[in-house]
Amino acid sequence: MDIRYFQDTDTLLLVFNQNEVVATDDLNENMLVDRDINGNPVSLTIEHATTLTNVNGLSFQQISGDTVKELVTI
Repeated sequence: MDIRYFQDTDTLLLVFNQNEVVATDDLNENMLVDRDINGNPVSLTIEHATTLTNVNGLSFQQISGDTVKELVTI
């Protein structure tokens, strides 16, 4: 998973996998989801991210078995 924030456009991009995108659906006026050939989500784009999310306090943890590692804090 890859999380990218573009401050100049206030856009948050969450990339779940590297599958080929075959369709993009509008979830609402500020969110788009890219889907692969099986309809599974590949990525999610959120426009106006600071208004719709707590992007400034975003943190990500990887949980593997009994181990928790903090990976990213924006």
